[in-house]
Amino acid sequence: MSTTRSRPSTDLRTDGAAALEWAARYLERVGELPVLAQVAPGEIRRRLPTTAPEEPEPFSNILSDLDEVLLPGITHWQHPRYFAYFATSSAEPAILAELLAAALNSIAILWRTAPAATELEGVVLDWAAHLLGLPPGWHGHIEDSASTSTLTAIIAAREATGRDLVVCSEHAHSSVDKAARMLRMRLHKVPCDEQFRMRTDGLDEVLSEAAVIVATVGTTASTAVDAVPAIADACDRARGRKHGGGREDGGGHGHAGSRDRAGSRDHAGAWLHVDAAYAGSAMVCPEHRWAFAGVDRADSVVVNAHKWMLTTMDCSLLWTRRPEDFRNAFSLIPEYLRTPDAEDALSLSEYGPALGRRFRALKLWAVLRCYGRNGLQAHIRGGVEFAAAFEQWVRSEAGWEVCAPRHFSVVCFRLEGEDDRNRALLERVNASGEIFISHAMLAGRYVLRLAVGQMHTTADDVRRAWDVLRREARTL
Repeated sequence: MSTTRSRPSTDLRTDGAAALEWAARYLERVGELPVLAQVAPGEIRRRLPTTAPEEPEPFSNILSDLDEVLLPGITHWQHPRYFAYFATSSAEPAILAELLAAALNSIAILWRTAPAATELEGVVLDWAAHLLGLPPGWHGHIEDSASTSTLTAIIAAREATGRDLVVCSEHAHSSVDKAARMLRMRLHKVPCDEQFRMRTDGLDEVLSEAAVIVATVGTTASTAVDAVPAIADACDRARGRKHGGGREDGGGHGHAGSRDRAGSRDHAGAWLHVDAAYAGSAMVCPEHRWAFAGVDRADSVVVNAHKWMLTTMDCSLLWTRRPEDFRNAFSLIPEYLRTPDAEDALSLSEYGPALGRRFRALKLWAVLRCYGRNGLQAHIRGGVEFAAAFEQWVRSEAGWEVCAPRHFSVVCFRLEGEDDRNRALLERVNASGEIFISHAMLAGRYVLRLAVGQMHTTADDVRRAWDVLRREARTL
């Protein structure tokens, strides 16, 4: 009995060449498109069939529908005038490496199933740690996002301390709230000072019962930098010891053949996790290293390479000096995954929630090799320089105000007057399609945010953003 199988008519060489041409052409013309998608909710879904096709279609149909159906519903994060949230870039080496990773389809369930993916991930995390000035010997691995990285660290902290209280500032990222909710842990929010940094007075009492405190280097709203040294001091007092920093619990990427799951409780006291998802990449520049003071004393730290390190989403870098506590929290090896011939080999699935892991390291490896330290520094410094120029224009213009210290490449500003004027202004400039910015609430006021970070942004793009803002403000 034979079965006829329908096969797609796709040819990797010819259709692949067409897809690469589409990608190259898109990057060339993205600056001419409206930054913000110009569609209403549900509009894209209504343009698509309600069921999958019965017969195979050529890949050319996909590219055609990408242009005609999907592209109007794309908000263009690759646009040079994307200034909302935290602007990101997917550089060409990362795009190509994603294609190669998809071709290999390496799935890192265990070391044995993906030796190259597992070991390259360790190498590039060590490279990145060195570039950012993190201590040598820390264990590093990649999660999909900072939300997952922070959740992972909080789970490890709960396991290590046996406690259920999460402490963070009122300006910590919402992922901390969500992690506490999902884990059914208590959440305590610490007020901030006039510069939107976590206040450190009074931490001793709350840390006496905390599982973890999350400090932020580059908060979401204003990119404020919490006083990590003072927070680390408070953690040390709660632990009843003086800080030593550096490496603990084995460190590095080695795999302990045996472990004591109760031994991690020697670190009684609050775990210090540092969220540097946005600003961490800036530490490749020595002039920004002030913001990492005290981070060497943290128990874990997250930096998103897909935010400001030119790497395709998703690539969140998570380091810890307490890898055994991660492994104690996450290692679960059923019989069908046991590998007697490689029992002591490092399997990164033992250090986080996921079993199957993509070959994310390949794209970061490509970026680090194709840009190097100098290329990354030039990218970071360009964004900071453009943001500084924009900040000065706001300060110099009557009727406008800067609302928070600018530490990196995000400017918080507003029109003087009522919040409603600023809400209306945000709607007008984003509806124009010329630029895309976002907002935040600071000290009870509605403020606008301009975040520079897209690799193709030029001085002319930043000037145009300011021109659009002033033009629309005059119409209010």
